Amino acid sequence: QVQLVESGGGLVTTGGSLTLSCAASETILAMNVLGWYRQAPGKQRETVARITVGVSTYYADSVKGRFTISRDNAKNAIYLQMNSLKPEDTAVYYCYMDRANVNYWGKGTLVTVSS
Repeated sequence: QVQLVESGGGLVTTGGSLTLSCAASETILAMNVLGWYRQAPGKQRETVARITVGVSTYYADSVKGRFTISRDNAKNAIYLQMNSLKPEDTAVYYCYMDRANVNYWGKGTLVTVSS
């Protein structure tokens, strides 16, 4: 069972930046999909950014040009660099990975953007 642990969330003012990290307990080289989702209060969980290995990198329209997803295979980690944060980015952010159609989720890290 792969364990995913997010970190880097916190409170930031509008226009600020945060970098989220997700550390995996095993190598991420075999992962087919690596990504970040978020869930705001009273809303459904949504995809923020996703790497489908060998296929594409996806960003939600609401974060394009502001967020960047990246990976570090040596550290078994993925990251989400978030710039120009807005109050509507406030949510719990979850790390997600898929290996052979088995999904793994972290427990989430809270990002709060104050106006």
